[in-house]
Amino acid sequence: MNDILSCFAPDILTGKTALVSGGSSGIGLEIAKGLAGLGATVLATGSSSAKIDQLTREASTDQLTFECLDVTSPEAIASFAVRFDEPNRLDILVNSQGISRPGQEYDDATFLNVMDINLTSAMRLSTAMMPHLKRSQGTVINIASMLSYLADEEVPAYCASKSGILGLTRALAHRHGRDGVRVNAIAPGYHRTAMTHGLWSEAQAAAKIASRTALKRWGEADDLVGAAIFLSTPAARYVTGATLAVDGGYAVG
Repeated sequence: MNDILSCFAPDILTGKTALVSGGSSGIGLEIAKGLAGLGATVLATGSSSAKIDQLTREASTDQLTFECLDVTSPEAIASFAVRFDEPNRLDILVNSQGISRPGQEYDDATFLNVMDINLTSAMRLSTAMMPHLKRSQGTVINIASMLSYLADEEVPAYCASKSGILGLTRALAHRHGRDGVRVNAIAPGYHRTAMTHGLWSEAQAAAKIASRTALKRWGEADDLVGAAIFLSTPAARYVTGATLAVDGGYAVG
């Protein structure tokens, strides 16, 4: 992570406040740490109280704190949003929450649950936080996937939800661009996280995936951090409605 953060001015996000949903593990946690490492005050949320308690003990700092948030509950999100009322602020919203249920997503209830967490909750959070983001001329970063473009028959809901993130990103960018809010997405590929453990821990499967990438390796979770920082800064001030692939060239391989 330090080699990535060293590419940016160390105080580039000082004075900014970020909310990273799905920030208690994997990609979301690394992005939360990266934003905090460059001066932002970051609140990372997750659904597991046990994990939040552990992170609060082990990883919380003056710049990075952790709380539980049920992103499937409009009431919980509305109650959560008031903490950013004036004189507080919100500059960056990262929608990183996501699940997959391989082999189970043809079940109606499972399909709807995956869609709710991966896609609908991104709309809920973006809508609830938009008044604060308009006030700060802030930005939204949605986490899409290479499966926004490709197919995996084991996870139809995941594919559908991540494809939907692209459309949602474009629509919100046009809806709120007139108010100075930028909305973009990042599309990760195969990164070594808990969600992909079953693949990267099996040598043959891991090698097959790595061989399709242009860089001939798996991504690490912190490989997403630079893209998130870029999209959070004035360096990306004319970038909106875009999806940045960070997949080592996998999707075009």
